Amino acid sequence: MLDRLFNGTRRVSLWLTWLGGILIVLSAFLVTVEVLLRKFLNVSIGGADEISGYAFGVATALAFSYALFERAHIRVDALLGKFPKALRPIINFLGLVLLVGFALVVVVMVWSLVADTLANGSRSITPMRVPLAIPQIPWLIGWIFFVFSGVLIGLMAIRQYFRGDEAAVQELIGVKSLDEQIQDETV
Repeated sequence: MLDRLFNGTRRVSLWLTWLGGILIVLSAFLVTVEVLLRKFLNVSIGGADEISGYAFGVATALAFSYALFERAHIRVDALLGKFPKALRPIINFLGLVLLVGFALVVVVMVWSLVADTLANGSRSITPMRVPLAIPQIPWLIGWIFFVFSGVLIGLMAIRQYFRGDEAAVQELIGVKSLDEQIQDETV
């Protein structure tokens, strides 16, 4: 069951990343139209910068979990190679716990922010007067999904660790090897 949940969550993370990418492309298109209208017709549709800012925030949060599955988050691993090989999975797991713990703090704070926004009917202080819950709720969903994905990856890593499958643990939470990074770049 854990394997099916893991695979399904990984697929959803890819879909969310594609959705975020579409948001970025659409906002780039909107900004391009805005620039061309200003340049050639001296007209502004207004709000392109605001909308693209929301799109970037939401797209980033939606992609966090996929980056976690792909082990693409930036890590400072200069000292990792100095530790005994047997200790590395524990250090990698500690790194995952700290990352997910930080994300959980963000989720709690964003949850409170969204609750206040909904309770007060808050809107942006721009001419568009966007109800702030519109960008905040998908942003919160991205963060929640990131925490869920991190916990799931952690559970899978623990299971593989106690099964004695160090290669699987490395594949789940370890730093990518140079060969893996090269393969990612050439595919």
